Amino acid sequence: MKETVVVGMSGGVDSSVSALLLKEQGYNVIGLFMKNWEEKDANGVCTSQQDYDDVCKVCNKIGIPYYSVNFSKEYQEKVFSYFIESYKNGRTPNPDVLCNREIKFGPFLQKALELGADYIATGHYCKVYKKNNLFYLQKAFDKNKDQTYFLNQLSQNQLSKVIFPLGNIEKSKVREIAKINGLSTAEKKDSTGICFIGERNFRQFLKNYLPCKPGEIKTLNGKVVGEHQGLMFYTLGQRRGLGIGGVKDGDGEAWFVVEKDLKTNTLYVTQGEEDILFSTSLQTLGFNWIPEKPKQNKFECFAKFRYRQPDQKVLVEIIENNVKVEFKTPQKAINTGQYVVLYDENENCLGGGEIDKVFKN
Repeated sequence: MKETVVVGMSGGVDSSVSALLLKEQGYNVIGLFMKNWEEKDANGVCTSQQDYDDVCKVCNKIGIPYYSVNFSKEYQEKVFSYFIESYKNGRTPNPDVLCNREIKFGPFLQKALELGADYIATGHYCKVYKKNNLFYLQKAFDKNKDQTYFLNQLSQNQLSKVIFPLGNIEKSKVREIAKINGLSTAEKKDSTGICFIGERNFRQFLKNYLPCKPGEIKTLNGKVVGEHQGLMFYTLGQRRGLGIGGVKDGDGEAWFVVEKDLKTNTLYVTQGEEDILFSTSLQTLGFNWIPEKPKQNKFECFAKFRYRQPDQKVLVEIIENNVKVEFKTPQKAINTGQYVVLYDENENCLGGGEIDKVFKN
């Protein structure tokens, strides 16, 4: 009897080809489209309807059944509310990580099992394998597209139920497969912007959910050089959109953000002194281990602090449920709310945790 795989269909080329490959491999394939956001975009267009239309075309072309499910309520409660609260608290959240843990591998997995699935599949670029009854998450063959960073919060149960058909394929080959097989998504551009919400004027979007509270922009010695529009709109290391390029007595170099003070609602900036942006270590707010918590409390490995960053050598110390990460080389502009993700020398993802504190010399 054929095993059943429910594929998370987004209306993009990656999930389209994933479904095609699984059918060719002999699985009983079902497409499932998730609607997680009810609002229209800035142009008054419901992008989820466009994406669902593409899912219908692809599934009909491949010859597989498909369904649609609405997780807007769950997305609001488990992802978006945390996203807004993080910005309110001066952090820079990563909704993609939360969305994977709480939606794509949460309610979606449950719905798939209700449809009789043995496994779910997504168009993520990564690999999963089993060894000694443990499931490992490993980097994709296409290192430029590897998405293990966004999957760092997955559990053993979630990994035991998933297939990643694109783990050993380059992105260019994926588009080629789609084109050869006449899939309508072959030339569709990759989605960008906030997970499931899409491309927006970010400031205008946030204004709908958080009150703007303008305040002073100061240098580190206390000189007022401008006014910010709300601390939520700025991240450490940011250079553009500060509106203080022509300040008198400036040295002509670019300004960039070095600190946000929530208590005084002050944005601190500096010119030409990038060293101040570098930190030496961080501590997480909890940590999710893949495949399991290491037996030693201190060890060396590699880390990423943002997507597509080259691996950095670090020393890790486990402190109860949190992790302290010391950098072999000082790291620039690390933002709280983002994730530190650890890797071993075999490109296995060891897990990740939300960055809670950043330390400097």
